[in-house]
Amino acid sequence: MNKLLELLSRNAAFTPAELGTMLGQSEEEIKKQIAAYKEQGVIKGSTTLINWDKVPEAGVMAIIELKVTPKPETGFDDIAKIVMSYDNVESVYLAASSRYDLIAMVKGRTIQEIAEFVSKRLSTLDNVIGTATSFVLTHYKRGGVPFVDGTEEEEQRSLML
Repeated sequence: MNKLLELLSRNAAFTPAELGTMLGQSEEEIKKQIAAYKEQGVIKGSTTLINWDKVPEAGVMAIIELKVTPKPETGFDDIAKIVMSYDNVESVYLAASSRYDLIAMVKGRTIQEIAEFVSKRLSTLDNVIGTATSFVLTHYKRGGVPFVDGTEEEEQRSLML
């Protein structure tokens, strides 16, 4: 894997100077590589990973699996575009599963809000023939970052080695 992309995926706050030091390159070389990745669509944005488990009234997260009948001309793409258009849908993946085709990560204020979203929005879409919902209880690791107390500092040190 590309070491620059790996470092950025773990910590988007690294400066080009820090990345250059870690990779043995100049700050200018790093800036050029990052600009090229953005232009090519490899880097699609930067985000901060938040441990929502520690935020009061942060809401709930659910994993929604969808069984879909693909369209002959577009496969799963059209239904995936519809699912990802909803504001409360954080991620959508095509899965290699014998039971479900798409997986959506959905955020809501309450379990009831997500249940209503599934029953009134997702399950009524053309080509959706079934859903399964699982609620996230605890985040242990996300985006390569451990969310268990005491491990974040160790993880950051391992990036420097």
